[in-house]
Amino acid sequence: MIKKESKISNIFQSDETDALLPRAWKSGSLKYGDLKPLSEGGTAKLFHTSDLNLHREVAYKTLHQDLQDSEIENKRFLREARVTANIEHPGTIPLYELGRDREGQLFFTMKKVDGRDLRDILFDLRQEVPEVVEKFPLPRLLDILIQVSQTIAYAHDLGVIHRDLKPANIIVGKFGEVYVLDWGLAKVLGSAPIAESEDIENGKTDTTLTPVGKHYGTPMYMTPEVAKGEPDLDGRTDVFSLGIILYEMMTHQFLFEGEDPYEIKKKILEHSLPLPREVAPHFDLPRDLQAICLKALKRKKYDRYSSVSSFLEDLQHFRHGEEVSVYWYSGWEKLTRWNNRNAYLILAIFSALIGAGLHALFSR
Repeated sequence: MIKKESKISNIFQSDETDALLPRAWKSGSLKYGDLKPLSEGGTAKLFHTSDLNLHREVAYKTLHQDLQDSEIENKRFLREARVTANIEHPGTIPLYELGRDREGQLFFTMKKVDGRDLRDILFDLRQEVPEVVEKFPLPRLLDILIQVSQTIAYAHDLGVIHRDLKPANIIVGKFGEVYVLDWGLAKVLGSAPIAESEDIENGKTDTTLTPVGKHYGTPMYMTPEVAKGEPDLDGRTDVFSLGIILYEMMTHQFLFEGEDPYEIKKKILEHSLPLPREVAPHFDLPRDLQAICLKALKRKKYDRYSSVSSFLEDLQHFRHGEEVSVYWYSGWEKLTRWNNRNAYLILAIFSALIGAGLHALFSR
């Protein structure tokens, strides 16, 4: 039998890795090749380009043309770059450079990741795309969420709240890497106000980068305290967002939908949350996993998990077949779980008893 060799894509070429660096070498934005569009959001555009000095592919991000003179957007852009650069964790994208291009406009470059964002994966799951359904069963999705939660817990330990967690900001790489993106709305705990913006409608000046009462990000993933415009946000805001993502992973449906942001906001603040097991009965979702999800989605933040680390701990307990802190197990459930965990032990004992019985029978 001839073993088929695996196909390897070799990006290293000796004429590139060994090429001399000219004495008149290029720096700053001049060292990047042609910018090829990758994606764009509400405030910024992402390009694919090449670092001509290092001969590596990178992602290049800059503000939209009409926002490049906005002081508030420039400061938010800088915050995203600096926060990302200082959260040195496997779950954040390595940031390579922050600077200005030849027109004086801000840009930063970072690792280019080959993969898909979680929003697209969940969309395909809703459409029941066979290969995606096979590749991303619930246990795999939970592993992704565990990695995201580890990244957010690490950021919280550094005093950074993400505030804009949603599937579109989570990238799953082709080799299983999971990255949390877009830290532009992050709140750095204990930091002084770093910008001023005029509230023309009310004639007031707000000295915060993200003014209280103003809503940024995607309404479908807004937390109750953000919807109410509360000024004192903490890590429990990210807990709620993780709960929304868990809900979508469990049900393949959106938690909050509406014709406009006002309808969505009303549902977030007033409507009772549908139970995952009732929304998706065909998935036969575990009751203790549902309990984790509902705990994270408590409308009052003081009723939620006290931290992302607590949420993460329960998720890990569930994945390892252990009891979680927010669910009361009946005697039958405890017995069933014990049997499942000790199936091999029970089988070994049963086999040993049968073997002993047969030996006694034939030795007479």
